[in-house]
Amino acid sequence: MMNRLLDRFLRYVTFDTQSDANSQDCPSTPGQMVLAKALYEELTAMELSDVHLDERGYLMATLPANTDKPVPAIGFIAHLDTAPDASGQDVRPQVIPNYDGHAVVLGSQGDRLDPEQYPALKALQGQTLITTDGRTLLGADNKAGVAEILTAIATLQANPEIEHGPIRIGFTPDEEIGRGADHFDLDRFDAQWAYTVDGGPVGELEYENFNAASARIIITGNSVHPGSAKGKLVNALTLATQFHAQMPTDQTPETTEGYQGFFHLVAINGGTAEASLHYIVRDFEEAGLAGRRQLLEQLVARLEALGHPCRLEWEAGYRNMKTQVEPHAHIIELAREAMVDCDVQPIIKPIRGGTDGAVLSHKGLPCPNIFTGGDNFHGKHEYITLEGMEKAVKVIVRLCQLTAQRYG
Repeated sequence: MMNRLLDRFLRYVTFDTQSDANSQDCPSTPGQMVLAKALYEELTAMELSDVHLDERGYLMATLPANTDKPVPAIGFIAHLDTAPDASGQDVRPQVIPNYDGHAVVLGSQGDRLDPEQYPALKALQGQTLITTDGRTLLGADNKAGVAEILTAIATLQANPEIEHGPIRIGFTPDEEIGRGADHFDLDRFDAQWAYTVDGGPVGELEYENFNAASARIIITGNSVHPGSAKGKLVNALTLATQFHAQMPTDQTPETTEGYQGFFHLVAINGGTAEASLHYIVRDFEEAGLAGRRQLLEQLVARLEALGHPCRLEWEAGYRNMKTQVEPHAHIIELAREAMVDCDVQPIIKPIRGGTDGAVLSHKGLPCPNIFTGGDNFHGKHEYITLEGMEKAVKVIVRLCQLTAQRYG
């Protein structure tokens, strides 16, 4: 069964499903629908029930209960897209059996995956390590989750003595650009709670995440020919760099961890006449996020007071799921117990990001996040181990079994 897990994963990562925040379509890129259709055929071949793929790329299916007990329906969710941060085209994974704990050369690009830079690699010695070849991301975020969910379902089918209730499966598009739950049909999914299989290293169990927002600062300058610019030219790009220089340097992704929020400058665009800065803003507390907005407003007002037209465009994103999941503490405890039963040490920590589960939790489907076994997502240093993926499969199977035992 676990050979099928590796085969699935290596097949899924060949699909180019990078999402595109600039597209207004759903899914935002055609490759996501190509993968969704392939998975539709796979789910149908597995003889699951209620297999449904809609025009937006949302794919759902059900493994019916194998017991007459009134076990609540639970769900497992993963996303089809990969991050826009790095190419997902023509992914060529490197599979390294019995990893020796040393630096790994990534293809012919001259790059290396080095334990000196990523100390967590040292604990993976002896495992089957799967890396990129240095040109693209790997796509374990979240195709590992897709492969793990389907392998867990196949395991339950092959072992009917494992009692379980109805198991819902949901695969979503565009999670990486914050839209994965926008058109998720909760009535069709019809689960009492669910888990996104979208976490990182083995043992991660998460039910807290950032409150998120997007902030765009638009600055208007005055464009004049540089040969006659003295006293007249106002360079919007210069003003943009001066604006960013006033931002707190100790509140960026590279200087924060744990429950610390940040401002992350992701783009500066424009020219002399007009320029914009695009930040993503994150904080675990809603009051903290409001304070970050207030800081940006103060900096905008300061620039305007100097006579430079400037404005802030603020767009709220996902919210912290903690308030929605904590009242259902039993679903966290089930996941924790399932991990312990599978010899996995639970690591309960906040997500320094967001998941579909955050949005779904606020829509009424409590949805913590569990690990996939991967790390360094969104870039060419991404990696995962087969053993980590196998543990995720075992935890999913055990979760299904525990739910039937506790609530049947």
